[in-house]
Amino acid sequence: MTYPVARNLRRMQFGLSIPQGSGFELVGIPPAEQWDSIRDLAMAADAGPFDSIWMADHVLTYPPSDESVWEVWSMMAAFAVCTSRVRLGQLCTCMGYRNPAHLAKMAACIDVMSGGRLQMGIGAGWFEEEWRTYGYGFPGVADRLGMLDEGVQIMQQMWTTGTATLKGKHYQVDGAFCRPLPAQEGGIPLWIGGGGEKKTLRIAAKYAQYAHFGVLLDEFAHKSQVLAKHCKDVGTDFDAIVRSTTLNVTIGETEKDVADKMAWTRAHYEPLLPPEELEHLMRYSAPGLVGTPEQIVERLVKAGQAGLGYLIVRFVDAAYDRTSLDMFVNKVIPELA
Repeated sequence: MTYPVARNLRRMQFGLSIPQGSGFELVGIPPAEQWDSIRDLAMAADAGPFDSIWMADHVLTYPPSDESVWEVWSMMAAFAVCTSRVRLGQLCTCMGYRNPAHLAKMAACIDVMSGGRLQMGIGAGWFEEEWRTYGYGFPGVADRLGMLDEGVQIMQQMWTTGTATLKGKHYQVDGAFCRPLPAQEGGIPLWIGGGGEKKTLRIAAKYAQYAHFGVLLDEFAHKSQVLAKHCKDVGTDFDAIVRSTTLNVTIGETEKDVADKMAWTRAHYEPLLPPEELEHLMRYSAPGLVGTPEQIVERLVKAGQAGLGYLIVRFVDAAYDRTSLDMFVNKVIPELA
């Protein structure tokens, strides 16, 4: 089935979230074999039709466990050399986990290594136990957002002028040096992640080429309205900011297939999560992208009309079985891309 209205929308872009372990999506695969699964999925996405691949910036599972979790910036360097077309992103780098000048230098090197394909997904961070486990403390919300704002300023200076100087409340740098410069003219595109309406979306309005709300489709239009107001207040072009989100996908040819896959998801997580966490995850999955290809296309057409320009999709079963991923690639993306 085709939906002619989709042909009148701006092309929707698609990214694929690559399993890295923080969501228990590599459980049961021996650690020595996990990189093979990660690399093979990245290379499959590179073969088309995805525009980008993404990993989360976590070093623990949520909730914490002894399962393996792969570190995102190590993976960015690896992806730079094992792929050749897709753009490479993080959802999203936590500003407080790395010195922003050093992070900007790392990113510039990886951008050159990849031939100018890196995206900088950046946010204030939220996972308190992860912060404290690694010795970062856990600053209050205002301080974490202040760190995000100052860190982005340092990055932009380093990528455009080759040096950065800032005497901020949270970060102080004096002539931090960035050579090589990024391969992308004007620096690496910034994806500001988060839906905080007073501060995060204002930071996105000031600096971002992409605003990643990370919300369900029912909330998307409201977040867009808030971002538009901030853009007006700070004097930036709202229409120039691509708006995106990430959604779990459960897809099947029939309603029964969809129900069977939801049952598989529950069975996969049941031994790994406390009952309340399991129910929270299932509640989150249900209003994501769940349904037959036709139902999912219909929802995404409406989301595109509401301003969704970029969708990053996550498949819980991608490392085990590519049936769902292949169905989305063959029956959903062509209708919107």
